[in-house]
Amino acid sequence: MYIIIAILIAIVGLLFLLNRLMGYKKGNIIIDFDERYYKFSEHVEAIRNKLEDDGRDVDYMGNGKFRIDGRDYLFIERNVSMGGVPMQRTILKLDE
Repeated sequence: MYIIIAILIAIVGLLFLLNRLMGYKKGNIIIDFDERYYKFSEHVEAIRNKLEDDGRDVDYMGNGKFRIDGRDYLFIERNVSMGGVPMQRTILKLDE
């Protein structure tokens, strides 16, 4: 019985950790673009364009830092395997 409970706790903990790594946290902004960006400057410009199209006030402050609607965010890029094809995920983490 204790083994089953320990396994369930381990699974829940692992799922929680994976969600954190993928950027699912209150206040974070997650963007999945249809195309892959290899140059950092092009990726930053795509982020800025996407957020401005969504009606947000965006300033890129340099060094992977954005100010969006008066709040500071850090740019994080993750590659996620989706059925064997990697997808580029953009995470803007709220800088508290």
